[in-house]
Amino acid sequence: MNELIAVALFTILAVISPGADFAMVTRSSYAFGRRAGLSAALGIALGVQVHVLYTVFGIAVIISQTPALFMAMKVLGAGYLVYLGYKSLTNTTRISLDDNDGSSRLGVVAAFRSGFLTNAMNPKTMLFVVSAYTQVVQPGSSLASSLGYGLFMSLAHGVWFSLVAIFFSSHGLRRIMLERQILVDRVIGVALIGLGLAVVMASVR
Repeated sequence: MNELIAVALFTILAVISPGADFAMVTRSSYAFGRRAGLSAALGIALGVQVHVLYTVFGIAVIISQTPALFMAMKVLGAGYLVYLGYKSLTNTTRISLDDNDGSSRLGVVAAFRSGFLTNAMNPKTMLFVVSAYTQVVQPGSSLASSLGYGLFMSLAHGVWFSLVAIFFSSHGLRRIMLERQILVDRVIGVALIGLGLAVVMASVR
């Protein structure tokens, strides 16, 4: 029971802290609507499982004992964040509330893919999952309980970012953000690039 409470506290604090996942869901929600935002949230929740699975099955030990591999993963994740930021910063496509269904479906698929990759390649999530398991999972813990903790982490991410998606896809707020789309995209782009560069800078210190 104490392990579950610890995992819950770790997860809640990690989920609500602003980061790349938040920026991704925000942009998907205001740009393409609620379905896209919820799709991004689902992608993020499934992305968490990538970190859970390699942690549970011991690959995290290899990563922690191989600095070059760990650095490569961090740089790769940071590069993806910078790429997403650049795409948002230089975006010139104007989106309207009246976009057709084809555009909406495309936005849903792209949002899911971006949500999954953003989280699966996010060093912050990797460190969170590894740290959480290191602190709360004991040598005698069963595989079922370890995987159960991972499912809880995914569920918490899915619920939180679904709420974020619902909020930023509300008609009134979405209209306001779309009217200022260039500014909003640039702010999100700068934030994502800043997060990516922060990961790189933290790695070389």
